[in-house]
Amino acid sequence: MQKVNVPSLASSAYVHIPFCRRRCFYCDFPIFVVGDRQRGETSVTISGYVDVLCEEIAVTPAFGQPLKTVFFGGGTPSLLSTAQLAQILVTLDKRFGIAPDAEISMEIDPGTFDLAHIQGYRSVGVNRVSLGVQAFQEELLKVAGRSHSLKDIFAAIDLIYQVEIPEFSIDLISGLPHQSLDQWQNSLDTAVNIAPTHISIYDLTIEPGTAFGRYYKPGDNPLPTDETTVKMYQMGQRILTGGNYEHYEISNYAQPGHQCRHNRVYWENRPYYGFGMGAASYVEGKRFTRPRKTKEYSQWVQELIANHGVIDWEITPKADVLLETLMLGLRLADGVSLAALTEEFGKEKIQELHQCLQPYFTQGWVQVVGDRLRLTDPDGFLFSNVVLADLFSQLG
Repeated sequence: MQKVNVPSLASSAYVHIPFCRRRCFYCDFPIFVVGDRQRGETSVTISGYVDVLCEEIAVTPAFGQPLKTVFFGGGTPSLLSTAQLAQILVTLDKRFGIAPDAEISMEIDPGTFDLAHIQGYRSVGVNRVSLGVQAFQEELLKVAGRSHSLKDIFAAIDLIYQVEIPEFSIDLISGLPHQSLDQWQNSLDTAVNIAPTHISIYDLTIEPGTAFGRYYKPGDNPLPTDETTVKMYQMGQRILTGGNYEHYEISNYAQPGHQCRHNRVYWENRPYYGFGMGAASYVEGKRFTRPRKTKEYSQWVQELIANHGVIDWEITPKADVLLETLMLGLRLADGVSLAALTEEFGKEKIQELHQCLQPYFTQGWVQVVGDRLRLTDPDGFLFSNVVLADLFSQLG
């Protein structure tokens, strides 16, 4: 196996909670639908999954500790009971340690929690929440297959502010079917007026196998045209930066000092643990993903226990590490360090990189500022897929 220099030991963990009330029309994540009446306190399926998840955590070898970030994603983690969330955090702490100042993030959906739940999450250590709003128009929530209403959104926001969770992010989606520029501007303005510490805006991607994948083809009505989605991106950049949000990553904006520490681990291509159905890990230079279905995941965990936590997976080849570092790092506004790239991959490879990027320097999509190679905002970000596809073609 080829040796790869791992930049640091893992000190972050992603935990996948796959349960949802229903599947949104755009979603291709590994989830399990439990319906509107079930949640952690009442569902045997959820409690059983949490037990298996904790078994996986408990048998996983520790490569660097304590954890500085923990992220509960989904699915809908806010379907967990406080006791279940505490069970997972205690297991993580026992196995790896959790730093006193760790960022502990949790994705939550409107209409899936009440005051007691959010107080409970806060009491066991959650200090950052990401609220899946997606749109501030009732008709667009229905178009997207969301289980919550506009009333649920504002009730959830009131609870978050009532509990005084330090870090609060709102997620929005652009490019939804029937979505107009006026509706998008209204969602952006509403989000800025609410003043969360962080806002993420994602352009809709039509994925095969989803409801939207069956209903629509990219570019077809009633999806917004490419020209309209470009205007939506530019509008997002203009309104959010004008509202005191730093555009620090292609899809993410934060008030000064409030960037998501956990997600920066991904974008900087640093190691992290992943736990749960469909979760990905990057430890000891190896990337691997768990099974995407509950039964297969449970069987995989039993095999992991029998194998004393050892996962047989190839180390990522160095050429792939370079491409992954560029693909992830160029998403950040501050880009990647040329000195670090040269040290890791050699001067010749970086000269080749410069040659590949020459047309995009000329076009104004890529620039070097000091030691940092980065995409320009907004044009470089808008055409990042073009730049990256070219890099993968020429350097892969």
